[in-house]
Amino acid sequence: MSTLPHALSRRAIAMLKAVAEGRAELRCSCEPDLRVDGLSCCDQNTAHDLAHAGLVRATRLVAPGQWAPAELTEAGHRALTGFPAAAA
Repeated sequence: MSTLPHALSRRAIAMLKAVAEGRAELRCSCEPDLRVDGLSCCDQNTAHDLAHAGLVRATRLVAPGQWAPAELTEAGHRALTGFPAAAA
C-alpha cells in the first residue's frame, strides 16, 4: 500500500481518521487487528496494510494478542493531509 493519500481507499481513510480521533485499538501481533469504538473492523486486511505500511501503531507495548490504543505515525498524519475531518 502506498502512503500517498490518493492511493488510499475511502475505507482506509475512515480507519485512519478513527485512529486520529482516538477511537481505535490495535491487537498486537504479526497481523495487527483494528477495532473502532469497541467493534472489530469489517476489513482487517486494510487494517493489516495500514499497520504494515507504518501508518498506525500501538501507543504502548503489550503482550502478543492484547489490545492497546492505536495512534497515527508521522506517515499516517501525512497520509491524511488533504482529507477533511468527518462532520460532527
